[in-house]
Amino acid sequence: MPARKRKSASVEHKTDTQSTVLKRGRQSVDKSNGADAEHNFKSQYFSCESNGLKLGQEFFNQPCVCLAKALIGKVLVRRCANGEELRGRVVETEAYLGGEDKASHSAGGKRTERNLAMFMKPGTIYVYPIYGIYLCMNISSQGEGAAVLLRALEPLQGHTVMRQLRGARRREGSRSLKDKELCNGPSKLCQALDVPRAFDRRDLADDAEVWLETDPGEIPLQEGEVVTSTRIGIESHGEWAAKPLRFYLRGHPCVSVLDKRAEEPGQQTSVELTTISEKSISE
Repeated sequence: MPARKRKSASVEHKTDTQSTVLKRGRQSVDKSNGADAEHNFKSQYFSCESNGLKLGQEFFNQPCVCLAKALIGKVLVRRCANGEELRGRVVETEAYLGGEDKASHSAGGKRTERNLAMFMKPGTIYVYPIYGIYLCMNISSQGEGAAVLLRALEPLQGHTVMRQLRGARRREGSRSLKDKELCNGPSKLCQALDVPRAFDRRDLADDAEVWLETDPGEIPLQEGEVVTSTRIGIESHGEWAAKPLRFYLRGHPCVSVLDKRAEEPGQQTSVELTTISEKSISE
């Protein structure tokens, strides 16, 4: 009987955690869907303007895996040429550990003109093209050639502009995008926030057009709210394809790809301990 009680408590805690995250994400996204007033909508997570909230160099100066986790919940801000600011909360990231990571652009310590930003100081923006037409945004961390990919954001401010920017790349007559679809992918968020290739090698801690913020009104994440999973689209990289180096906010509607298996009770701890070496975590 005691064992059953412990199991029930665990399941109940997991259910409560999932419900909390789902409620948070759905409330903030659903409030703006289909409403003209969404121009001025800000998530319940977001409480004030950027004064004093910008993340400095010390935040980025940490190991890659630590930075990837720490970025969850932070706010990416893009100031447009007309002064309007677009905001999105980071809900999904991937860590690329540098030379030892076979899936990384810097695998084997290879340094090129393209990936130079990965070898620059922590907090340097690395923007690279995929398929010749799309872009992805990364942030360098501690570790030679290590960086974190921003995979998905929760739109907070500037939905109308984001929708216009995303629509410019879509076929004429396509349905209007839902708020949760605006930034639910690495290239989508670059389109929605108008992140150009020219941002490559810029310092995210000291830039006037793009930066990261904390939010003093942010609800602290509870244990189990951040899911650890495998990275997306790297199946050809052997054992590194199975490394749990993707992190996302459990149950959030803006996450690009959910991993139901990783979200099962007991999976997080066992997967992390068996497939990431201490060396990888500390670099």
